[in-house]
Amino acid sequence: MKAIDDARTDTLSIILEADAVIAESDEDKPGVILVYAQDGKLVSLEIVDASTRFTEARHGGLKDR
Repeated sequence: MKAIDDARTDTLSIILEADAVIAESDEDKPGVILVYAQDGKLVSLEIVDASTRFTEARHGGLKDR
């Protein structure tokens, strides 16, 4: 698992399976994008406008992990 806080795009991405083949994505809630593999597994999620949703993102506290 890897978390990426991109201050330039103000997104927080959580990658669960980096090598999965992406089949589809869905904006489950406004600003929350879920990405699925061909077998239906959740492989990543992206949170848009992260700095307005998380204190750590506003202060650059989240780093690639």
